[in-house]
Amino acid sequence: MRKTAIFPAWGRILRGYRPFLSIEITRECPLRCSGCDAYEPGHLNNERPIRALTEWQGEELVARIFRLVRRFRPLHVSIVGGEPLVHYREMTCLIRQLSTMGIEIQVATRAALPIPAEWTEFQNLQLVVSVDGLQPDHDARRAPATYDRILRHVDGHRIIVHCTVIPRFLAQLDYLKEFAHTWSLQSGVRKIWFSLFTPQIGEYPLERLTPADRTTAIDRIVALRSLYPKVYAPEVVLHGYRHPPAAPSECIFAQTTSCVSADLATWVTPCQLGGRPECSECGCIAGAGLASIGRFKLAGPLNVSDVLAVSKKFGDRFRGGI
Repeated sequence: MRKTAIFPAWGRILRGYRPFLSIEITRECPLRCSGCDAYEPGHLNNERPIRALTEWQGEELVARIFRLVRRFRPLHVSIVGGEPLVHYREMTCLIRQLSTMGIEIQVATRAALPIPAEWTEFQNLQLVVSVDGLQPDHDARRAPATYDRILRHVDGHRIIVHCTVIPRFLAQLDYLKEFAHTWSLQSGVRKIWFSLFTPQIGEYPLERLTPADRTTAIDRIVALRSLYPKVYAPEVVLHGYRHPPAAPSECIFAQTTSCVSADLATWVTPCQLGGRPECSECGCIAGAGLASIGRFKLAGPLNVSDVLAVSKKFGDRFRGGI
């Protein structure tokens, strides 16, 4: 979200709305990535897997999403999946209409499918492509969304490359440096984001980082900022990685984002990650940035998160909750 939207967002909160809306637009994905919890029964916290949900298509999908937009009046809409490009026709219509409404749109994709050429005309669109490390690791984990396929599908587009750091990427001293170098050479890459793997409570996949791993990852990301200008790692985000919120109730991102799954009726809680995320090990780039902003002091002991909490209580009471 742009800095100019901060005061409008506060106004939304005071009126009982959440300024961010995240939509799992599809339950379908051609990939089965290690560490992904989206297809686990606990993702939706109701013992129903996402594949059991009804999925809408065509004009009905577009109409139902706009009902949500009119209801929640967001400033920013994130489209996630599954793989959003499964519905590329509907997405084109949605992005065009949301752009005319002045709403920022972020699409998170693996680029396993072609990205429509007309998307280059949308100024409000932020296209985030998930890349799992260097080519040998990524291609093994993300086939058929291989490096070669990604490069074909993003050709002509301006994208953000997003990499989630896992222990394997830290085993080699220069691994993240080589990753940043590789993608910095691509003219269509605007920014490179690094997040940290966030586990679910009680689960210990190979991707889970130890406290020492987190410190190493953050230190290496810091070192990349001056070498590769496309690496987006402001101190506000890194501070959030070092000091993640203790619970969803303390996470500004969770408290200001409405997240809905593929049937456009089932809510994803407590945040966009779903399930029971281990908040003390949160590595979400959005959550980290907002958490750190929340600690900014306004006057004396008063900080931004205090003002947000009071504003949200007022807004929920004003509107009767969401």
